[in-house]
Amino acid sequence: MQPEKTCGILSIRVIDYTEDRLEEHECIELTEAWSWIGRETVTWIDVVGVPERDELVILGRQAGIHPLTMGDITAPDQRPKVEEFGSYVAVIARMLSERDGRVASEQVSLIFGENYVITFREQPFQVFELVRERLRNELSVTRGSGPDFLAYTLLDAIVSVYLTILDAVDDRVEDLQGRVLASADPLALKQIYELKEDLLTIRRAAVPAREVLGALASRELSLVRKETIPYFRDIYDRCIQAAEVAEYTRDTLSGVMDLHTSNQNNRLAEITTILTIVASIFIPLSFITGFYGMNLRDIPLEDSPLGYPLVLLLMVGVTVVMLLYFRKKKWI
Repeated sequence: MQPEKTCGILSIRVIDYTEDRLEEHECIELTEAWSWIGRETVTWIDVVGVPERDELVILGRQAGIHPLTMGDITAPDQRPKVEEFGSYVAVIARMLSERDGRVASEQVSLIFGENYVITFREQPFQVFELVRERLRNELSVTRGSGPDFLAYTLLDAIVSVYLTILDAVDDRVEDLQGRVLASADPLALKQIYELKEDLLTIRRAAVPAREVLGALASRELSLVRKETIPYFRDIYDRCIQAAEVAEYTRDTLSGVMDLHTSNQNNRLAEITTILTIVASIFIPLSFITGFYGMNLRDIPLEDSPLGYPLVLLLMVGVTVVMLLYFRKKKWI
């Protein structure tokens, strides 16, 4: 995912819309963005970066948002969850992205009330750009729907990234499996552990998100209209699919690791066999050379002109016999 335009450490964008009109503002102050809450239109405030906790708590009180919710937003390692606080619903999820060939995860917080949606995210990736394009389209269903449908659209964009990244990881696992089958690649083990960490990151995002979406799809929340529930059920099913694919890919990767270990063991066994055969051949040869190298009298063939070639012939004969024996035993 490519990074989107930012306005500094804290980048805030507001989209205010009805079915007939849309107003969009970029790079505004947090206090100014908060002033849009409470209008009769639907307002989406997208905050990129980590705002100051104290400032966020003060603004949250003005909008009727509980301090505990604001605390969850500023804590980057919250477990995905959904909570209803009467006037709004708070959703904590995990966003996935690819950075330098590795899968990374970050927290995304989403709050939606009767006429607003607020999103908080750490990195400026263009995961929500498609949602903005839909809002700019006057014929889009999102323009004529409420904030609960906008919340569905944003969560759907997050789950779509899960599946996209899973496809990429699955392709990497298949490529690695082919290389491991072809040869015992010494670099494969490092890549296997990197892929295992990537899959663990995906599962830590997808499995809890499944619970969150299941809650949104099954519970009758006061701020979720009945006509929106089937849409939440749809992304709930897709999230289940992502979790299942991650589990299946992890099992496949475990098989690749077993195959790599087996190949390494087979290679080690082949090397050990070759070294053992070489050592076995040189044991009798060393005995013969050692016997005829002793400084003693009356050694057979010591004074014979044929002694040297006969000893060499004996050594060659012993080597051939041993090789034939190893071949017969199918050791080589």
